[in-house]
Amino acid sequence: MIKLSKHKQDDKERWAVNGKWLPGSFSLGSLLALSQAEITDYFKTLPPKSSVLDASLLAPIDPHQEVWASGVTYLRSRDARKAESEVADVYQRVYDAERPELFFKSLGWRAMGPKDKIRIRKDSHWNVPEPELCLVINSRMEIVGYTIGNDVSSRSIEGENPLYLPQAKSYDGACALGPEICLVDNVESLESLDIGLSISRQGKEVFSAQTSTSQMKRKFKELASYLGRELSFPQGALLMTGTGIVPGDEFSLASGDEVTITIADLSLSNTVA
Repeated sequence: MIKLSKHKQDDKERWAVNGKWLPGSFSLGSLLALSQAEITDYFKTLPPKSSVLDASLLAPIDPHQEVWASGVTYLRSRDARKAESEVADVYQRVYDAERPELFFKSLGWRAMGPKDKIRIRKDSHWNVPEPELCLVINSRMEIVGYTIGNDVSSRSIEGENPLYLPQAKSYDGACALGPEICLVDNVESLESLDIGLSISRQGKEVFSAQTSTSQMKRKFKELASYLGRELSFPQGALLMTGTGIVPGDEFSLASGDEVTITIADLSLSNTVA
């Protein structure tokens, strides 16, 4: 039996797995404490989704859960970070290494949901969204589903010194998730999903690109395994898996930009504050 806990925003509601409807009082942490089989059985009991505007949805995460992220998992990401950095060889080395790059991104209470506003740092002149497939992992480190993640990043700060990565990646409005979680029985089914990014400014598209998870060097199970080596997540965790889309150095996000990320049938849109 799943015990629901009170959510601080129980006037809102959220989508959850496979289009099933969940109230704001639902505890994702309680769900992810279960096994993959128990999670699948639970969602069979829920009614189908209702019609509701994305603007009323919460990010699909509980306040105290953690979002982690992976870096340099695509060749495009490796090349972009080498180009921006004053110590470019470090990115080539991590791309080739057995151990992946993993870093803490956000606590759940800081994550933005669909239609929420994301932010760019005031002390950075080069800022980009990073569209990523975000794994949903239970307490047993099983990959039970996925959602969309936007790993908003300051390339100017990270490029100045890799030790500045936490400041480039973790700040208010730098993490967006949603709109829902899709369950998976077979993790390999995630290895050929299309990912798209579109950025509009004053109603005009100023950047668009597409990639596929088939372009990843790392495997999803590999990333989840390394995350769980010396870390426990009693209520599960979310893990962004890196980006294969990085705008060039001539582009930077601006206030008012509309960022839309698509993965398979999911779409996540946020405006830059």
